[in-house]
Amino acid sequence: MTDTKLHRFQHATASIPMPDKFTYPFHYVPHPLCILAAQEVQTYLRRQTRWQEELQQGKMFGVLVVRTPDGTIGYLAAFSGNLAHSNVHDYFVPPVYDLLRPDGFFKQEEEQISAINRRIETLTCSAAYMQALKAYQEDKTKAHHALLKAKEELQSAKARRDEQRRMDLTEAQRETLVRESQFQKAEYKRLEKRWKCKLSERESTLKNFESEISRLKQERKTRSATLQRKLFHQFRMRNALGDEKDLCELFAHTPQQVPPAGAGECAAPKLLQYAYLHQLHPLAMAEFWWGNSPITEIRKQGNFYPACKGKCAPILAFMLQGLEVEENPLIKDKHAEWSPEIIYEDADLLVVNKPAGMLSVPGKEPGRSLIDRIQYLYPDSQEWMAVHRLDMATSGLLLLAKNKAVYQHLQAQFKNKIVQKRYVAWLDGIVSSTNGMISLPLSPDWMNRPRQMVNHTEGKPAQTRYEVLSRTDTRTRIAFYPLTGRTHQLRVHAASAEGLSTPIVGDELYGTPSNRLYLHAESLDFIHPRTGIRIHVEKAAPF
Repeated sequence: MTDTKLHRFQHATASIPMPDKFTYPFHYVPHPLCILAAQEVQTYLRRQTRWQEELQQGKMFGVLVVRTPDGTIGYLAAFSGNLAHSNVHDYFVPPVYDLLRPDGFFKQEEEQISAINRRIETLTCSAAYMQALKAYQEDKTKAHHALLKAKEELQSAKARRDEQRRMDLTEAQRETLVRESQFQKAEYKRLEKRWKCKLSERESTLKNFESEISRLKQERKTRSATLQRKLFHQFRMRNALGDEKDLCELFAHTPQQVPPAGAGECAAPKLLQYAYLHQLHPLAMAEFWWGNSPITEIRKQGNFYPACKGKCAPILAFMLQGLEVEENPLIKDKHAEWSPEIIYEDADLLVVNKPAGMLSVPGKEPGRSLIDRIQYLYPDSQEWMAVHRLDMATSGLLLLAKNKAVYQHLQAQFKNKIVQKRYVAWLDGIVSSTNGMISLPLSPDWMNRPRQMVNHTEGKPAQTRYEVLSRTDTRTRIAFYPLTGRTHQLRVHAASAEGLSTPIVGDELYGTPSNRLYLHAESLDFIHPRTGIRIHVEKAAPF
């Protein structure tokens, strides 16, 4: 291997079978060759002392196992974004387009935009602008108080004249009151006009500054948009068929239509692009996190993660054309022969034990959800309605209504926190406290859906009470009592560093994959909508 970007495996690989198909990048179990390659890259990273501070902040890396034209097996490595303020490092494949190149158009235009930013900052922080702004705001406040006081005096004088008019006045006295009223109104108008003229002068001075600031901001916006479009056209992505498209073409038919910032700079597109350009056949790919977890996201050092959908889905869908790719495992119907385990049923509602790996309500694939299956098995019944939902990976009790009135009544109970839920889980680590409350607001991680993240500014409130049930040497069995019902609430509250910092066993999104997610909805307490009797339903966890 003469290519410096192509690495030989330092460990024996003869006993490891080759992949049958290329990795489906958005949901996968890393191939043993990818795990071995990742371990070798991690060893390399530990030796790079000059990067340690930056690496501690966290970064996504990727490995691509490839076969050369002469049949030799090796791997490529890449990082997402840039590293040490550079896109180019000897050990890793280069970027699809190096936007950080000093003599490139991006850096040159970026400097022009930076110059505009400096001019905007100079203007907004100048003494003259600050003085003009202060004078306008002060006079505006003075005008408000002066006119308010004058108006109160007008109202007071009017009330006094109205009182006098109820007396026995002469015609001359009445005319005097009319003239007084006219004079005071005219005085108020003159006062209003004087303040209006003064504020107009202040505003005119201020607008001289603000119009220039506004012009600069518009110029910055136009330049930035033009620069982004020009940049996206430089990212000409390839696939195994030899086709080529730029990012603008790849995102043209997506909902956002415009590529998001950073598109094309993730590890996966870099790896595939380099392989195609150098006649290397891709065999398997994996991406792993190295360093501390971001504040909002949940990432664990050394864990493997799927490619991000927001930036990479349209790109990889194109780049993988021509390769034989694994089927999306989520499409496989694991429960084709499923028979519902009914825990409670009467004329109004039903409680069923949902298996792990089944959707609660219909999704993109018809006939796969619990609701679909129940409707199929009970074709003569009315339309079934799920009162609440469980994550696809979560097993346990799901409450269904048989008519709209019951559904609305039970929904109101959930909204008013009358329904009590208990979940049981195994956590991958030791929780030292015996019980407590987690309160962390959550919002979608739009670039990595369906992942959720802690968001203290825009997230919706989410609260979970917990109680440790038992511990082993490496795991904690725990009961969760969610007080709100946010998507992935228990999973994020368990895994987040601000929560328990101990992910649920088998959580492939926030922890480490296993044979299943070890989270089970064990019990439900609710008031029967028709009888008013409190119902308790329980199904022990299968683990």
